[in-house]
Amino acid sequence: MKFAAVGDILIQRRLQEGYEGLTELVPFIKQADASFFNLETTLHYEGECYASQFSGGTYIRTDPDVLEDIKKFGFHMTSFNNNHALDFSYKGLERTLDEVKKSGLVNSGVGRNLGEASAPNYLDTPNGRVALISVNTSFEPCMMAGIQSERVPGRPGINGMRIEEYIEVTAKQLESIKEIAESTNINAERNIDRSQGYLPDLEDHIAEFGPLRFVLGDTSRHVKKLNQTDMKRIEKSIYEAKLQADYIMVSVHSHELVGDREENVPDFLREFAHNCIDAGANAIVGHGPHLLRPIEVYKDSPIFYSLGDFVLQLYSVAFAPEDFYARYGLTSKATIHELLKTRSKNFQIGLMEDDRMLTTVIPYWETEGTKLKKLILMPVKLMKEGNKSQIGLPRRTTGEEIASYLGNMSLPYGTTITVEQDGTLSCMW
Repeated sequence: MKFAAVGDILIQRRLQEGYEGLTELVPFIKQADASFFNLETTLHYEGECYASQFSGGTYIRTDPDVLEDIKKFGFHMTSFNNNHALDFSYKGLERTLDEVKKSGLVNSGVGRNLGEASAPNYLDTPNGRVALISVNTSFEPCMMAGIQSERVPGRPGINGMRIEEYIEVTAKQLESIKEIAESTNINAERNIDRSQGYLPDLEDHIAEFGPLRFVLGDTSRHVKKLNQTDMKRIEKSIYEAKLQADYIMVSVHSHELVGDREENVPDFLREFAHNCIDAGANAIVGHGPHLLRPIEVYKDSPIFYSLGDFVLQLYSVAFAPEDFYARYGLTSKATIHELLKTRSKNFQIGLMEDDRMLTTVIPYWETEGTKLKKLILMPVKLMKEGNKSQIGLPRRTTGEEIASYLGNMSLPYGTTITVEQDGTLSCMW
């Protein structure tokens, strides 16, 4: 079978007629039997939905008509299981779900309860059936879909992979934290709740300092681990898909990192990808941090830890709730222009000003059965200059710079990238 994928499509307006990127990119994408993108927006009309108290960074919304424009690229599958899914509360989530279903695009990762959100959905092609399972590690707790009980409906939301986070410290450091916590009474309310049975008792090797949890270890380090309940649920979805599908693709939205570089893949994300493939998945398509991350091939299955942005139109947001203005010391009497100018420090910082966020690839891969046989990449740059109708849209570019950037970070994962005569990039593993 043949596959293609891209990362985030953060689209805020219709695609204009005659856009040159279509003729450059569509033939490459349409080679695939199955192709995927991450829909990084909610879909509803102005005034339909209340904004949440929080957003995924920017309150993202656009008219549902944009799906018809996105489909012109040749995509078959999508998910909006990302940190923006609840930007406009539950109604916005449900409206987006309805519009995506209406579009005919196969989608997964969001549902009216956890069972629906975690279920695989399927694309039927002449060459085989493809399952899509979508997961998110970067979300507010209230975004997680709820399990439906015998008498209470499930809560709409996402298929989340919760990350258990704590700080490992030495015995001396742990005692110091306990002493400071006791002398400042920072844990007083939690201690009362614990005495009244609302929280479980803490074991001696654990200390709390407000919302932070410290655990005794051999050294000092920040630990992030997969929630095993969530991992088992996702593995169960993969098991279910193995009966129904010839090929299983897992989409994962993850902003977390390790160290101080956004390109760095956290240990838990690599563990998650390997766990999914061990359970029977055949490809992992990552997105979230808005830039490229390494490519790995594990057990003849490709892992794209992040494919970056395919469309990025943050300067085309039409309106925002009062909460968003207030965050930057403004009110909604100001313009969106002034709001985005203030946040970006006069358009000097932010995603739209960072070339890494405007640099991406479109992977195309072929399999024999489920075994990866060929992997090539189309190098792409999003437009930063020119007329306003094309800013943030993808165009084909030369491959040398991207091959060096992506190749250097992928080499420790066993993947080498070379530039071919036609300008595409070949991956070897």
